[in-house]
Amino acid sequence: MVRTVNRSADFKDLRLSTWPLLRRRSSTVLVLCGVAALALSACAGKAKKPEVAYQERPVELLYATGAQRLDTREWSEALRYFDEVERQHPYSEWSRRAILMEAFAYYQANNYEDAIAAADRFISLYPGNPSTSYAYYLKAVCYFEEISDVGRDQAATEQAQVALREVIKRYPQSEYALDSKLKIDLVQDQLAGKEMAIGRYYLRSGNPLAAMGRFRVVLDRYQTTSHTPEALYRLIEANLTLGLRDEATKDGAVLGYNFPGDRWYQEAYNLLTAKGLKPATVPIEKKRTQMTRLGFGKQG
Repeated sequence: MVRTVNRSADFKDLRLSTWPLLRRRSSTVLVLCGVAALALSACAGKAKKPEVAYQERPVELLYATGAQRLDTREWSEALRYFDEVERQHPYSEWSRRAILMEAFAYYQANNYEDAIAAADRFISLYPGNPSTSYAYYLKAVCYFEEISDVGRDQAATEQAQVALREVIKRYPQSEYALDSKLKIDLVQDQLAGKEMAIGRYYLRSGNPLAAMGRFRVVLDRYQTTSHTPEALYRLIEANLTLGLRDEATKDGAVLGYNFPGDRWYQEAYNLLTAKGLKPATVPIEKKRTQMTRLGFGKQG
């Protein structure tokens, strides 16, 4: 699982006009509201595990108790209260708020499937609400946090990419769009890493043509990721294996032009020269060494 961000939630109020960016491993979830504080003070001293299913209660009290359970990280208990808000007061403003709070509680409990379902329900019922942007964002983060290592299926990675792009498309000026852009970079790197892993496997298995197809995908779709220099190097390896020396030289030239100081170009330079080929660009470190020997190095 990808765990690159820390959870936190700092709710300034319960109007849900502004929701926090999601960060992992929060120390606490703060839910503060004047109405909630009054309602909670009224129910102080109640049983630790309240029965909420059998008795109708004021909506403010139900909602505020659910918010307090979020604060103490009792996700299941919080969900019970928010569910009661919806059940007992289905057409109220509080019911709308409770749906998104349920989605957040499911997310905190690592129940991504139900968090996404709750977010989708909010989106479907309230497409024009200001808080809908957060529902889209929470849904995208759920997919993002389900990403597994490159050795496994990347369905969640693809879903994360689609959901994150949706946030950026719909709410380009929001803080959620900015965070989504950062996450997309990680998603792209993950998808490129998957292609590289498969390409290396094909190369080791003596199937250079299939390997080249995977490396080309990296260059065509994910050329801004950290995997691009290695993809070019592996293409050089595959071309040399097939006896395509001119193609290997061309790929070496592209690698040398764009990444002259990268370790993968140093490897490519050594490989090409060992095969009797002459790369157009000398690696930066090698060039510095040559200049030093000629007396152009730093004088100390």
